[in-house]
Amino acid sequence: MADKITLSAQTRTIFGKKVKKLRKEKIIPSNVFGSHIKSVALAIKIDDFRKAFEEAGESTIVYLNIDGETKQRPVLIRPPQVHPTSREILHVDLRQVNLKEKIKTMIDIVLVGEAPAQAQGALIIKLKDQVEVEALPTDLPEQIEVNIESLVNVEDVILAKDLKIDKTKIEIQLDDEEIVVKAEAPKEEEVEEALVEEVAEGESGEGGSEEEKPKTEESKKEEQNKEQ
Repeated sequence: MADKITLSAQTRTIFGKKVKKLRKEKIIPSNVFGSHIKSVALAIKIDDFRKAFEEAGESTIVYLNIDGETKQRPVLIRPPQVHPTSREILHVDLRQVNLKEKIKTMIDIVLVGEAPAQAQGALIIKLKDQVEVEALPTDLPEQIEVNIESLVNVEDVILAKDLKIDKTKIEIQLDDEEIVVKAEAPKEEEVEEALVEEVAEGESGEGGSEEEKPKTEESKKEEQNKEQ
């Protein structure tokens, strides 16, 4: 069994605009919330958070140690709020869960392998970046890998029912026939654009002859003067 991922935090007494001071000290303002529990404001060292988030992502249980509490809290990390330009982490929410109760959450879809249909010019389209699943917190997969080697021909698809998961423990919240990935023929406009680009590349650097260039009134007069 893998080692438990832990994260330490302190209760937070700074709120509002004053949290900027915490960020300058490399501390992330946070909250832990969940069903039947009172939300608690927290402060977490950014290095501690990054280490835990790198190991756990959004679907692996992290055991939260809050200063002054003797019992660890099992939590899932929600997607952090980040600054749009600096990408600085501004805030993070932690969802406390009951390990004996099933929960619903989103799991990333990751494509693996190579699709033979690509040799026919097909585009591999992932219609779902994430899927919602229901499972016990400890049964949640880190991600769902989809092997696209089964996409042999254009228009082949991979359906929700084809996803390789332990269906005795994990229930995908999609209809069985819902398409997750498909091999699609390129659109006509894309083919035309590609042909135009090829033609343009073939003509590049090949200047037309003087005869091919349209003659202006000025050039016509010059020719008449030469003939005279």
